Amino acid sequence: MKISEIKEILKGRMLCGEDRMDAVIVAGGAADLMEDVLAAAAKGCVLLTGVTTDHVIRTSKIVGVETIVIVRGKNPPKEFIEMAKSFEIPLMVTEYSLFVACGRLYMNGIRGLDGSW
Repeated sequence: MKISEIKEILKGRMLCGEDRMDAVIVAGGAADLMEDVLAAAAKGCVLLTGVTTDHVIRTSKIVGVETIVIVRGKNPPKEFIEMAKSFEIPLMVTEYSLFVACGRLYMNGIRGLDGSW
């Protein structure tokens, strides 16, 4: 699935990375604890989270997350968006809760990082 499709499914608003909308997402995961992301995320995945600290961007870069979705309509700080831009990680916001956003992606074909994909 492409980032553009995720944006459509989640009724997302891009904060940066509009030039990467054709990038392919291989799976998805959701976490607010970055140690969980380090343990389970895979290169080319989408990360859904409610956290807007620099740890999210740094962890995503280390793991190879392809795009980050911030849930519950949170407006991340300017520094967060600038860091995502500098690391070339597309960033979007959705009004959906973490649970609903994950469910919508799953219903549309994104599989989790637990081996079920």
